Amino acid sequence: MSTDRLAGETPPGQEAAPGTAEARTPDEAAGPGDAAAPEGAAAPGEEATGREEGTEAAGAEAGVAAAGAETGVPSAAAESAAPASGAETGAPASGVETADPGAAKGTPSSGSAKATADALAAAVRAVESGERSAASFFNDAPRPARPAAPAAQPAKAAPQGGQQGGPTGPGPEVTRQRTAQETGGPARPDGPEGGATGPAAAAAPAATGPAPVPRPAVRALPGVEGVRQVLAAGGAPETLAEQTAEVLGERAAEALSEDPWLLLQVPGVRPEQADGFARALLGPTCGPGDERRAQALVGWLLEQAALAGHSALEAAALRAALAQRSVPDPDDALQAAIADGAVLVFQDAIGEPGGRARPATGDEEEEQPVRILLGLDRFAMAEESVADGLARLLNTFEAVAEPTRDTAPEEADGATADGPTADETTADGDAQVTDGDTLGESAPTTAPATDTPTDHDTAPHPARPSAAAWEAVAAAAPSPSAAELIRAAAHSGLVAHTGAEAARAEPAALIAAARSLGLRAFGATHTENGRRRLAAHLTGSAPDATATGSPDPATAAVTVSGLLSGREGPGRDADGALALDLLVVLDAPQLDLETAALLVESLTDGTRLVLSGDPGVLWSAGPGRLFADLLAARFCPQVASRTPDFGPIGELVSGIGIGELSQVEAPGKEVVIVPVRDAGEAVHRTVQLVADSVPRAFGVPADHTQVITVGHGGAAGTRALNAALKERLNPGPGRFGGFDPGDRVAYAPAPGRTVPGTVTGADAAGLHLDCDGSAVVVPREQVGTGAVRHGWALTAHQAAGARWPAAVVVLPGDATGGLTRSWVYTAFSRGERHLSVVQGADQALARAVAEVPVKERTTRLRSLLQQSAQSGEEPTAAD
Repeated sequence: MSTDRLAGETPPGQEAAPGTAEARTPDEAAGPGDAAAPEGAAAPGEEATGREEGTEAAGAEAGVAAAGAETGVPSAAAESAAPASGAETGAPASGVETADPGAAKGTPSSGSAKATADALAAAVRAVESGERSAASFFNDAPRPARPAAPAAQPAKAAPQGGQQGGPTGPGPEVTRQRTAQETGGPARPDGPEGGATGPAAAAAPAATGPAPVPRPAVRALPGVEGVRQVLAAGGAPETLAEQTAEVLGERAAEALSEDPWLLLQVPGVRPEQADGFARALLGPTCGPGDERRAQALVGWLLEQAALAGHSALEAAALRAALAQRSVPDPDDALQAAIADGAVLVFQDAIGEPGGRARPATGDEEEEQPVRILLGLDRFAMAEESVADGLARLLNTFEAVAEPTRDTAPEEADGATADGPTADETTADGDAQVTDGDTLGESAPTTAPATDTPTDHDTAPHPARPSAAAWEAVAAAAPSPSAAELIRAAAHSGLVAHTGAEAARAEPAALIAAARSLGLRAFGATHTENGRRRLAAHLTGSAPDATATGSPDPATAAVTVSGLLSGREGPGRDADGALALDLLVVLDAPQLDLETAALLVESLTDGTRLVLSGDPGVLWSAGPGRLFADLLAARFCPQVASRTPDFGPIGELVSGIGIGELSQVEAPGKEVVIVPVRDAGEAVHRTVQLVADSVPRAFGVPADHTQVITVGHGGAAGTRALNAALKERLNPGPGRFGGFDPGDRVAYAPAPGRTVPGTVTGADAAGLHLDCDGSAVVVPREQVGTGAVRHGWALTAHQAAGARWPAAVVVLPGDATGGLTRSWVYTAFSRGERHLSVVQGADQALARAVAEVPVKERTTRLRSLLQQSAQSGEEPTAAD
C-alpha cells in the first residue's frame, strides 16, 4: 500500500538512515536507506545496524529508489535506459536506446530498442539477485553486436554490450545526501574499454572497422525542461528533474550532460544508477576508470559515511570502498579529489586509551602515532566550529565576584578568590581544576557584582550574581547532585552533566536558581515531548512565579529547533546572538555537529552553557558524537548525577547501561516479556498488546502506547507494524498518499528530527497534522518524498528524546544484527509506566547488551578539544 511508499527508502539512524536517518555500516552505511529487501535489506543508513535509520530523512529516503520501487522502475531507475514510465506504458526511451553511434545496427527501430531495454533489465536483475557482480559488466568484454548490415562490425563496437554494462557497484545502499564536489573535466583513458570522452577519444585503440564514437552531447533546453530532456536521454525518471535542477543549479542540464555522474549528488541516487545513466549518455567509451566517476564516488562515499554518523573516514577505508566499486586506481582518485579541494585531509593524533592525546616530553619531540582522515569540508568546518566555540565559552567566562564583606588586607594574596572552589569538592575532579584556574586568573580583574536581581529582559547588561548568591541557591537545591551542578555552573562557562531520566530535575533546578538570580536562563530539548517534561520540572522547581522573574516558569523550556529559529525562547540581540546568560541543553547526545555548531555560534562570549544528557542512549542521527567526545576529552567540568531511576523499568535500564541484562521484580507487571517464534507472530502479538492488553491492564489508550522496532524494513519493521496497526486502529483507504484522518504519523521536517502527530485532514495545500497541539501543513511534494510516515511504530532513533506512558519494543529474529547496548538502552527506557518486550531475538539480545556497546563513529572533535586544552596549558607551563 502507499504506506510503504511514503515510508520511503531510508536517513539516521539515523536509523536516522538522521536524521537523518541510521542503519549503515561505516563504509557506506544509517541515516538517513531503510532496511528490507527492495527497501534495503540490511539497509545502509540505519543506526549503523544495517536496518535502522537515524535520520528519517525525507528526501533521501524517497529519492530514486523510492520512485523506482513504486513506479515500476527496476531497482535502479537510473540504471536502466528504460525509465519507469516507459516500462509501464510499453514505450521505453527509444531515443536513448537507439542513439548509440558506432553501432553495427542500421536504422533504429522500436524492436531493437525494446531488445536493448530487455537486456538492460536482465542485467539489473542479475546484479540484484547476486548472479553477477556489478563490476563484471565493466570488466567483461562487450558482447559482439548483431550484424544488421552486409558489412560485419568488430565486436568492440557493440552497443548492446556497452549499454548492458550500465549497472556497476554493489546495490543495497540508498542515499539521501549530496556529494560536495562537482568535477566536470575530461576523463582519462583507462584501458581498451575507454574512460575518455570528447577530446580524450584520441586514446581509443585502433580498430580494423569503424571505431566506437562517443555519443554527441545532448543539446539541452534551458531550465528544468532541459534537465528533464537529459534525464530522459539517459533513461532516468523525469520526475527527478526538479530535484536535479535544485541540486546542480541553473546550468544543471549542461553540467549533467558533460558529467553524468553528477547525478550522484541528487538525494536517493546510487552509484549503479548513476553508472547506468552515464553509460546511456556516453556510450561504450564510458568505463569504471573515468575520472569523473571516481571523483563523484569519493564524495558520495563520504556522504554515506556521514549518514552513518562519521564526520570523516580513514584513508584506508575510503580506498578500499573505491576499489570495491571497481575504481581501478583508488589512490589516484583520492589524490585527484584532494587536489581539486573536494575533500580535506587531516592528521588525527591517536591518544592514549581513555585519556588525552600524548603530549611531547621535554626537548625530545616524541613522535605521536597519527591516522590520516579524509572528510568533506562542511563537516570539517562544523566540527572545528564546535571545538572553537566551546573553547571560546570556556576561556571568555568571567568568574563570579566574591562577597565584599570578606574584603581584607590578607585578600591581596588571592587566596580568597579560590575559596568557593572548596565547596566543589563533591563535584568531578576535572571541574575543580578548571574552575580553580579560571577563578585564580580572573577574580582580581572582575568587578564586584550586585546580589540584587535585575530585570533580565530589559537590562542592557546581564546580571552578575556574587559567589555568595550562587552558594545560597546551591544550598537550597532539592538534591545534592543539583547543588553540585549549580556550583559548577557558577564557576565555569561550560559544564557537562550526565544522568538518566530522573536526573533531568537537576538541570531544571539550575535554570530555576539562575532565573531567581536575575539571569536569562533557558533549557532546550531535542523534542517537544522533552520540552513538556522539562516544563513540568521547572514548575515544580520554581519556589514561586515571582522568584523566577517570569509569570510562568515553564516558558524557560524550549526546543533546540525553536530556539534557533526564533519561534521560542528569548530571541536574538542586536548582534544576532541569543539573548540569554545561561543555556542548558538537555538530550545533548542527540546534538549533531551542524546543529551544535549553529547553536554554539549563537552564544555570545561569557554565556554559560551546560550540556546535559544520558551517555547511554543512542548518538545523534546526523554525523558526530558531540557529547561522547566532550566527555572523553575531559575538556570541562563534569557533574555525574547520583539520582537513580526508580521502579522495575529504571532498574532494568540501569543494568543494561553497565552491560547486564537481568530479570527484575515487577509485581505490577511494569515489565512484561512476550516470547515469539517468528516475525509474523511478533506483528500479531504487538497489535494485540497495543489494542487490547495494555489498555485493559493499565488504562493506557492505544494512542499513548509507542511501538519501537529495529528498522523500517523487514517482516517486523516499522512499515509492516504500521500497516497492521492502522488496519486495526484506524482502517481506511488512505485517501491522501496513504493517510487518513486519525492516523498517527511521524513527520521529519529536517534530517534527524521526528515530530509525532495525527492527521486531521488534507486539501490542495497538503496534509494537515496536529503535532502536539500545533497545526502543521506538509506540502504534497514532501508527503510524496517520505517526510511523513505512519507513526504507531518508530525506530529507536526516532523515539530518542521522547517518552510515553507505555512502550512495546519489538525484537524480531532477523533484527539481531542491528542490536547494540545503546539501542536496547534507548528503546527500553522510552516507557514511563509499562514496558512490553516482544522477544524473538533469543540470546542475541543478551549478547548485544554485554558485548556490543555502540556502533563506533570516526570523528575529530575529541582530538580537537584535547589540542585546544593543551595549547591553553602551554603558556602556563612556560611561565
